[in-house]
Amino acid sequence: MHGSEKSDCCVVAMKWANKDAQAEAEFMERRQQAEGNAGQPRTRRTQSRESVSLQLHRVRERAKARGQERFTALLHHVTPSLLASAFSWLKRDAAVGVDGVTWHEYEVDQERRLADLHQRVHRGTYRARPSRRQYIPKADGRQRPLGIAALEDKIVQRALVEVLNAIYEQDFLGFSYGFRPGRGQHDALDALAVAIGQEKVNWIVDADLAKFFDTVSHEWLLRFLEHRVGDERVLRLIRKWLKAGVIEDGVHLATEVGTPQGAVISPLLANVYLHYVFDLWAQQWRQRHARGSMIVVRYADDIVLGFQHQSEAEAFLVALRTRLERFALTLHPEKTRLLMFGRYAQVQRDRAGLGRPETFDFLGFTHICGRDRRGEFQLRRHTRRDRMHAALVAIKDGLRRRLHHSIPVQGKWLGQVVGGYMAYHGVPTNFHRLDAFRHYAVDHWRKALKRRSQRDSTTWERMTRLADAYIPRPRITHPWPNVRFRVTHPRWEPGALIAPAGICAGGAR
Repeated sequence: MHGSEKSDCCVVAMKWANKDAQAEAEFMERRQQAEGNAGQPRTRRTQSRESVSLQLHRVRERAKARGQERFTALLHHVTPSLLASAFSWLKRDAAVGVDGVTWHEYEVDQERRLADLHQRVHRGTYRARPSRRQYIPKADGRQRPLGIAALEDKIVQRALVEVLNAIYEQDFLGFSYGFRPGRGQHDALDALAVAIGQEKVNWIVDADLAKFFDTVSHEWLLRFLEHRVGDERVLRLIRKWLKAGVIEDGVHLATEVGTPQGAVISPLLANVYLHYVFDLWAQQWRQRHARGSMIVVRYADDIVLGFQHQSEAEAFLVALRTRLERFALTLHPEKTRLLMFGRYAQVQRDRAGLGRPETFDFLGFTHICGRDRRGEFQLRRHTRRDRMHAALVAIKDGLRRRLHHSIPVQGKWLGQVVGGYMAYHGVPTNFHRLDAFRHYAVDHWRKALKRRSQRDSTTWERMTRLADAYIPRPRITHPWPNVRFRVTHPRWEPGALIAPAGICAGGAR
């Protein structure tokens, strides 16, 4: 592909110096099942998703063929069957909103309720309710505000996300990963690791957007949406959700800016906003200004860029600050960093009389310049210490709540928690952190058992037997990034001089 041609296969944006072709590639995993529904039958959900997909096939095809077209009739795709599918996709045990209605309560009279909801949406009498504000602790000790929407708001939002995804999945660029169908955090991590390991990356820009979800401009967001969405009924629905406000301590607070974290539609709106504010602009900047290699990986509002030349990295940062300010966003002054990083960082720092290369964090992992057994560069990824500490605190609190449960019940719960943690963090080079996490989790269990009685004499020998029975041992659950990347994209060659050998050579996706 050349010029501005597009492809569905790109994930990392890259540019190579003095070459007509630029290669991009992505790793795509199978779409995972919705969270929170373990033990539920999957057949109906799969059939519903396939049915919805077929209904929206024409929208996807038209959006792909006509990249500038506005869709003036979209709401009719929000059918009773789509609402039913959206309801089935929601988490069964999710926190309730201001309506106080749970998923199971709504299910009792589901058919009648959804028929009535469908009529209200299409008559224009549907009213969005304010979100219930709830705070959850962050790894750094601060509190993250979440907006818990009412159940019917979740249903309509989930249905509309399915419709809008049919359009925007044809528009979004390949280096955008966050909250998109068929993409996950490990896709972004793989792409970043492959790019750093194989490209001429000497400088990393770790960009942190300050309070992104709280500062999104409603005016700009709606203007961006209008580029593709011409159905005023859909835009009116989105305005209702943006302006619905939040309930905190019984007080209704209006919302003039921002999208509530936790709302079903917020991730899509965030991606639309950053698609126009950052993605398209960053791609254009790379094509016009970068002379050396440049890579881009974005997961929602977490952005990492790599540059061959320090001067270009510095110039990009200056331009990025100006760009964001225009759209009511700012870079966090302390968390945004430019650091020497990559295959040659250690050699360059040794020549300058400096210490080891700095590290940066991305999607729960600290990225480190290391060496393998042969002395060659190896990107090491370790679980962030603060994330590991937060997970252990959560285990300690969970054991306290289950203090008087039986040992088998405690063991089963703890085994599930530790297993889930290892499923995400089990990447190569992270084994020692996994081993440490399991050790401390078992130690918290030992201390919890000792609290049940002053005469308790639980020993480490006994805990070892219990741990062997209930707690999975640390193991690497993910392959090396380049292995998984190459298996998925066997033709991808980062240094390819011709388009057929370098996937997405035009750099558009």
